[in-house]
Parts: sequence; C-alpha cells; structure tokens
Amino acid sequence: MTYLWFKAFHIVGVVVWFAGLFYLVRLFVYHVEANEQPEPARTILQQQYQIMETRLYKLITTPGMVLTVAMAVAMLIMVPDTLKNPWLHAKLGFVVLLIGYHHYCARLMKQMAKGEFKWSGQQLRWLNEAPTVFLVVIVLLAVFKNNFPTAPAAWGIFAMIVAMGAIIQLYARKRRLDKEKQAALNTDTGEMKAGSA
Repeated sequence: MTYLWFKAFHIVGVVVWFAGLFYLVRLFVYHVEANEQPEPARTILQQQYQIMETRLYKLITTPGMVLTVAMAVAMLIMVPDTLKNPWLHAKLGFVVLLIGYHHYCARLMKQMAKGEFKWSGQQLRWLNEAPTVFLVVIVLLAVFKNNFPTAPAAWGIFAMIVAMGAIIQLYARKRRLDKEKQAALNTDTGEMKAGSA
C-alpha cells in the first residue's frame, strides 16, 4: 500500500511538473513578444511576465519536479530490483534530460531579467515542444516497459504527434504574419489619412 501512495504522488508530481514546464516557456514567448509593444505597455507587460515566470518556476514547476523525483526514489528504495530493467535505465536517462531542460529554463529566465535574451518568439515556440517529446517517450517507456513499441504503427502514431506539433507551430506563425500585415496596413492607412488632411 505504501508503494501505491508513492506511485500516486509520483504521478501527481509529473502532472504538476509538466504543466509548469508547458506554461513557463509559453510565458517566455509572451515576454519576448512584449518587445513589439509601444511604451509604457512594453515595460508593464515584461515586468508582469517576469513575476509570473518566477512564481510559476518556484511555486509550481520546481516543487513538481522535486515531488516527482522524491517519489521515484522512494519507489526504487521499496523495490530496488526495478533498477535491473533496461526500460527504466532509458526512462531515467530521459528524466535526467528533462531536469536539464528544467534548469535551462531557469537560465533563460535570468537572461530575460537582465535584458540579455536573444531568442525569438518562434524559436521559443519550438523549444516549448521539447517537453511534449519527453512526456510521450517517458510515458511509453513506463507503460510498455521492455516491450517498447517498435512496430510501424507505433512510429506512425509518434509521427502524427510530431506533425500535430508542427501544424500548431505553422498556425502560430501564420497568425503572427497576419497580425504583422494588419499592423502594416493600419499604419499605411493612417499615413494616407494624415497626408490627405
């Protein structure tokens, strides 16, 4: 029964951690795109996003990571033979990469706070897809264990997930370009009205 409690809270930690990671990089996108706003909106938005990012990272994302790892360690202590399974080695490898991603997000936050950030909104949108890949692979390893699906159908499903991510990115890009065109059109119209007056 104790093992099941650890497992339940491990899953809760995973959900919280991934929710935080998904939203954190989305906030980075909004933070960077606030540069396109005129003052004083730019400064107000950037300050607000910085507060939201810091709170999300410290109060949700990092506690989710700590809970996930702590409950995983507790489960391994209870059933140490699990460590003999190759699928768990692969899963732990992806978890280590995910922890690296988590800390890389903190580094990006510090760069933004100092005004040294160079990434574009589009680059951040692509970065925001990384947790999706980690999530899919980690869940597949946890469910299928040593029978990880290698059949063409499994890779077809994986390809559909990647395609959905790409479609979302292309749609976001189209919306951004449409918005830029509309802003340029509004500027041209305003200049024509000013010239005719």
